[in-house]
Amino acid sequence: MDRLKAQASKNREAAKVLRSRGKHAVAKQMEDRSDELESGRVTDCTDAVSGLIPWGLRS
Repeated sequence: MDRLKAQASKNREAAKVLRSRGKHAVAKQMEDRSDELESGRVTDCTDAVSGLIPWGLRS
């Protein structure tokens, strides 16, 4: 969950930069994605996928 919160924070910072450059639509998308990441509706599967890669390469 920490990775998701960290990514949400990065997305919000990126949205600020985009908004300052006049790219309001893209900034809104970044903020919406941040909301999704913070809501708990998104599942972090990084560890599970990382564990499968070595197993798949053994064949």
